[in-house]
Amino acid sequence: MTTATECIEIQVDSRQVLDERLDDAVRGLQQIAMETGTQGILLTRHKAGHYTAALSDQVPFGMTRELIH
Repeated sequence: MTTATECIEIQVDSRQVLDERLDDAVRGLQQIAMETGTQGILLTRHKAGHYTAALSDQVPFGMTRELIH
């Protein structure tokens, strides 16, 4: 079971904007993850241009993983 204490939804039309928003989301989640030291970051692609970035206990601390639905 995944526990997400923070989730950021990202919807874009441009690859450049997507990269910038994903980078910003990961940086923000990294700061939150540093406080607990127990969760990693899971990036999920739901469809073209629609992603979520979330803290997840399914990802080891200090790691970022991508899931494509």
